[in-house]
Amino acid sequence: MQHTTTPDPADRLGSGDIARALLWTVVVASGLANMAASFGDADTWVHLVCGAVTVLCVGTLVVRNLRGRR
Repeated sequence: MQHTTTPDPADRLGSGDIARALLWTVVVASGLANMAASFGDADTWVHLVCGAVTVLCVGTLVVRNLRGRR
């Protein structure tokens, strides 16, 4: 006798979870890039780009969190 189970819908990884994980990954990566630019004595525009990416991703995470509470 073959035993088959159907996956629980709650166990599935949704697109919102994937987006949140990617946003957090970009936040960490841009923070590390900014830190490396500081140690490497990079130009100011490198710091500005890293900071802008970080701010945009953090802002997106905050907006998604606030909308999810409704």
